[in-house]
Amino acid sequence: MNPQHPEALNQKPKDMTQEAFIQQLFANNQKTGAAFPDKELAEQFIDQIFDLLFIPNISKQQPCGKFEKEFQSLKSHFSSLIYDVVLDGEKAQAITEHFFDALPAIYQSLMNDAEAIMTFDPAAQSIEEVLLAYPGFYATAIYRLSHHLWLQGVQILPRVFTEFAHSKTGIDIHPGATIGASFFIDHGTGIVIGETTIIGDNVKIYQGVTLGALNVSKVMAKQKRHPTIEDGVIIYSGATILGGDTVVGRDSVIGGNVWLTTSVPSHSIVYHKSEIKIKDNNPLPEALNFVI
Repeated sequence: MNPQHPEALNQKPKDMTQEAFIQQLFANNQKTGAAFPDKELAEQFIDQIFDLLFIPNISKQQPCGKFEKEFQSLKSHFSSLIYDVVLDGEKAQAITEHFFDALPAIYQSLMNDAEAIMTFDPAAQSIEEVLLAYPGFYATAIYRLSHHLWLQGVQILPRVFTEFAHSKTGIDIHPGATIGASFFIDHGTGIVIGETTIIGDNVKIYQGVTLGALNVSKVMAKQKRHPTIEDGVIIYSGATILGGDTVVGRDSVIGGNVWLTTSVPSHSIVYHKSEIKIKDNNPLPEALNFVI
């Protein structure tokens, strides 16, 4: 039977009864389930740690002891998630301590990101607005938290965290990417930043930008596949920059809708030239058809 034929959808694998299929699924879950964190609990944790760090609420106005208790509860939550991945109590505890010890530095880095948004976005009225309402800041925050964990060799959990941020914001940042200080995402919807991307300091990226790979073959998995963006670069909406050997030199401007697969020197302006025609519509020079 043609596998594309609709009837093929109702066919069972050869010699596979429903009971046997259920047993196979159960066996697969038993074999792999222990090495993965609970997805819902992981998403809950990353939202809670973001809120704890950046979102004012009434609980933070309570005595410090109560706030510290909430902090310790999150730490325990995180340790359980790590244990589900590494299956080693001592290792899980060491990773947890390292992660929470790094929080002050991660927090300061993220406040620098928020300051960059406040400085360069004329619509931003306050730091509090940036922390509470800007999807670019949220995606950057989840990335920075996830990246630290990624560097510790824990990979599946950071992927769950950043994909959760992706689902909420439309911004897809791989936790393996390297992003420098004072990173500014404006609007952000549709941004893709690949695993081996390197981004310098004071870089600004607008919606719809892709920093991707030219070759998606599995044999390239351990090689640098994504571009390097040096300090001070601005990349406008819709630009696509591809390739591990592609370097955008410092203080360059990449215009909207540019397709770039070769390096450009520092202080360059790269733009896509398009033709726009404006005609007098009174009377209409040609018939227009509208479909609603």
